[in-house]
Amino acid sequence: MTSLLRQLRAAPNLLTLLRLLAVPFLVEAILAQHEEIALLIFVVAGATDAVDGRLARRLNQTTRLGQYLDPIADKLMLSTLFLTVTWVGLVPKYVTVLVFARDIGILCISILLFFTGTMRDFRPSAIGKLNTLVQIFTMLLVLLTAVKTTATLSELRHWLLVGIAWLAPLSAAQYAWMVFHRIATDPLESLA
Repeated sequence: MTSLLRQLRAAPNLLTLLRLLAVPFLVEAILAQHEEIALLIFVVAGATDAVDGRLARRLNQTTRLGQYLDPIADKLMLSTLFLTVTWVGLVPKYVTVLVFARDIGILCISILLFFTGTMRDFRPSAIGKLNTLVQIFTMLLVLLTAVKTTATLSELRHWLLVGIAWLAPLSAAQYAWMVFHRIATDPLESLA
């Protein structure tokens, strides 16, 4: 118990918890059509995400809790944001469906791998990282264009949404290929 409290008090984990706590306020701001506040919350949350990992390494406060909490906070923020901006009509439904289909597919694969002990190392792929980066930048642009838009920003937002629609299934396919390839070439990895 004291180990968990010590991990919770680590500065990087406090920043991650702050990001988690910001999610309902972000949703409320979007639903109430306070786009400027939503944009500010998203930018501050993004800043805490950029800082917490560096801070953990610099202060030597890398914790097991942080290793789990940080990606959970990131995924919760992005997933909730996709649902909310789709609900208010800022993002087409098909984009959000593709994003969630990819995430659910990856979640199913990782659960299967965990319970079968088939593969212990399940890192993000290059396309997966690119997909996440494009999603973050797109959500920033969606919120920015909700505050003030130009034809150029609207066009960029459109093409980023198209990019997500392509990257999400491509990323899911790459994860599936990586897993099947790894299992086929090293089926005894779990015994190592």
